[in-house]
Amino acid sequence: MRGLKVIERFKSTQVHALNPPDTTVVNTTASSSTSSKLGNHRVNFIRSKLKSHKACSVSRAKTLLPFGLPRTDLLEPPIEPHLKPVKLIETLADLYRRFKACSESGKAFICIEQYSVLSSLGDPKLVRRCLRAARQHAFDVHSKVVLSAWLRYERREDELDGVSPMDCSRFILECPKAALVSGYDPNSIYGHCKCYEECTTPSEAQFSEANEFLTLEEDSDISFCVGNEEINCVRFKIAALSSPFKAMLYGSFMESKTYKIDFSQNDISVEGMRAVDLYSRTRRVDSFSPEIVLELLSFANRFCCKEMKSACDNHLASLVSSMEDALDLIEYGLEERANVLIASCLQVLLRELPSSLYDPKVMKIFCSFEARERLASAGHASFLLYYFLSQVAMEENMLSNATVMLLERLRECAMEQWQKALALHQLGCLLLERQEYGSAQCCFEAASEAGHVYSLVGMARCRYKQGQQYSAYQLMSSLISEYKPVGWMYQERSLYNIGKEKIVDLDTATELDPTLPFPYKYRAVSKVEEKQTMAAISEIDRIIGFKLAPDCLELRAWFFIAIEDYGSALRDIRALLTLEPNYKMFHGQVRGDMLIELLNHKVQQGSQADCWMQLYDRWSSVDDIGSLAVIHQMLVNDPRKSFLRFRQSLLLLRLNCQKAAMRCLRLARNLSSSEHEKLVYEGWILYDTGHREEALARAEKSISIQRSFEAFFLKAYTLADSSLDPESCSYVIQLLEEALRCPSDGIRKGQALNNLGTILVDCGKLDQAATCYMNALEIKHTRAHQGLARVYFLRNQRKAAYEEMTKLIEKAHNNASAYEKRSEYSDREMAKNDLNMATKLDPLRTYPYRYRAAVLMDDQKETEAVDELTKAIAFKPDLQILHLRAAFYESMGDMKSALRDCEAALCLEPNHMDTIDLYNRARDQAINPQEM
Repeated sequence: MRGLKVIERFKSTQVHALNPPDTTVVNTTASSSTSSKLGNHRVNFIRSKLKSHKACSVSRAKTLLPFGLPRTDLLEPPIEPHLKPVKLIETLADLYRRFKACSESGKAFICIEQYSVLSSLGDPKLVRRCLRAARQHAFDVHSKVVLSAWLRYERREDELDGVSPMDCSRFILECPKAALVSGYDPNSIYGHCKCYEECTTPSEAQFSEANEFLTLEEDSDISFCVGNEEINCVRFKIAALSSPFKAMLYGSFMESKTYKIDFSQNDISVEGMRAVDLYSRTRRVDSFSPEIVLELLSFANRFCCKEMKSACDNHLASLVSSMEDALDLIEYGLEERANVLIASCLQVLLRELPSSLYDPKVMKIFCSFEARERLASAGHASFLLYYFLSQVAMEENMLSNATVMLLERLRECAMEQWQKALALHQLGCLLLERQEYGSAQCCFEAASEAGHVYSLVGMARCRYKQGQQYSAYQLMSSLISEYKPVGWMYQERSLYNIGKEKIVDLDTATELDPTLPFPYKYRAVSKVEEKQTMAAISEIDRIIGFKLAPDCLELRAWFFIAIEDYGSALRDIRALLTLEPNYKMFHGQVRGDMLIELLNHKVQQGSQADCWMQLYDRWSSVDDIGSLAVIHQMLVNDPRKSFLRFRQSLLLLRLNCQKAAMRCLRLARNLSSSEHEKLVYEGWILYDTGHREEALARAEKSISIQRSFEAFFLKAYTLADSSLDPESCSYVIQLLEEALRCPSDGIRKGQALNNLGTILVDCGKLDQAATCYMNALEIKHTRAHQGLARVYFLRNQRKAAYEEMTKLIEKAHNNASAYEKRSEYSDREMAKNDLNMATKLDPLRTYPYRYRAAVLMDDQKETEAVDELTKAIAFKPDLQILHLRAAFYESMGDMKSALRDCEAALCLEPNHMDTIDLYNRARDQAINPQEM
């Protein structure tokens, strides 16, 4: 229903950056102002060209392409800043085995290693699961603080209006207070935290302590003199504070025989000494001012008062609630080795990311070598900390000096081989982008020596940049001959090849990994250089059809401008800006919104009512990119419409762009004018980040305020996302019927009718389901053809089902899934053709590979069946494909390979019961082969 699939973690790389960005991370206001002036200058320059419009000089297209068309010699694929194993499946299997075998205290670190490997796959659900598992198994406070902040950062709660960094989300894994408690509680790790519980009020505590002090003051039997003041204390209570005090007051020292002790030379004030006395009687510090507690902390350190130090440490930590508090108190914490206080300060600074990166005081704490040494001496400089910081810094500004320093600290903290490889590889990527080729090459070389083979790509690129093209070619050729080739190897070698051999390498790269954008881009630009612009558009269409990326949309927009198809160019730029609102076109020279303004003069603009009609047409023809463009135009006219932002999020999720979808959902929530609407969008955010129960609670609360289509739909959708028994099915049907009774537009009602039909089919109510689908089709919900086809099929009307899917194929702009579904209603040969077409249109769809492999297995072509699955696994290590290949290996008697694939699959999804059963069965057979 709503898909959450692949998305690029790092910001998309534009076609080519002619001018390197600023390498500082400080004053963004000034730089954005300058950029704005430059942008205005460029747009005025373009406008002047439009106004001049000299006949017989240049075409209208060229006036909109003042920087020319892209060129093949400027195209380069980015080097991914992740761990990218050559043998991914073996690596995943090894991670799973090590996780199962290691002690509880070591599991968190294996989860982070798994995170670093799975980041290259670009699936946000996978990497977030790794972070959650790492936080779940974390024992020490430092790791908990870093991981809870990291999880919060991944959800981007900083973008929600009214949410402060230290707000608790009520989940233990992200709770700031729970992070400051050491230890591991497996029973409550998935539960809610206890932040809502009320504690004793400070006034009551102070009153109680004051009374206790008054009643005990008469027991004083020793005085400490500070200046002219005497502080009466209880000898045995002071002695109980630490071993040094016990030795001084009850040992052989002269203080043990006197009743007045001069403490004027011990750097404590009169108020501080009175606080020491009160603490010795009550063992509490929460009635004192922060200044006094800091004095007590220093006193406790000098006289080894461990319990007092812990009390002060914990109390001061509880006071840290803002960045100002953190910056003020962290220095005291570092000086006095107050670990909980340091952790609390770090927590605030980390939960303020990414904005805290732009504070020089914060960067001073993290960036320099001396700062890392100070944190390390207090036990708070770790690979985990700097991994998180460097990831955020790279997302914010890949080329900044701060990012360089953080990666240097990451390298210094690296202990294990994979950590060293990752830190060196990422530093190499950064230095390469900064055009520091010699230093980058050293980093890549060291990373490859640490076991990261993919870093050889960086070495080759650095050699190429330094004029050693043949050396780079040889390096990549040796890599291809030494390892089982994968797509990125041929893609990289193509850079150093020439003529037809370059194209052969690119075609091989696409064959091995059809998801790599660069080969499509290069072939498309080559066709433009050969004056074959329509062929270029067809080439770039191939990847845009299944993998939406801003740079590919930009390239297609350039081509459309070149042939003066301004409407299509405008559509692509609007869709692009939905993905990345601040994207700059023409090698980063012109802002996208400025180009839209120029293109608007070339295309007739409709009213908001016209836009609604266009949206219905695009939606009904399953033209998701066109729908995005129309909504973008509607939002320009009316930017505060939250429901339009919500529609954007639905389309983006369908296009597997989860990061952009979540941004739109957060904007929808922030722009909501009513509480009930805000709760619905919060519910979708929670649902999409895996918090199903909380999403249901938001839906129910919204309904209690006001009955609405979206609230009922959210509740029904969330409940339907599980195995439903008949009673639950009936309840979901009621909820969807209630939603349909509420006001909404045809697009949303069509979706609700389609979902209702799906539930009715699951309940065996085929006639009612058919009615729902027919009603949905009447309001142009084209996807209902698929549901209706299923009804026909279940009625044994196979031909009618096939014809219904044919109607969907004819109407749908994006129809790979329709071809896949139609294959279920035809004979084997026709099914094979449909599935081949589905793979051609969208190679990321896994069902066609599994079907073809199953057919080959039925024909006893075992090797060919395994090869079919292996082909897909090479670029998409999908759980279902791995499970099927493991089952094939088991049937072939290859238990070692079956176990490996099961372990890799369980690394992706540890709770997949079918794979667990297969794994246990294969393991038993491997141990007892005679029982086979």
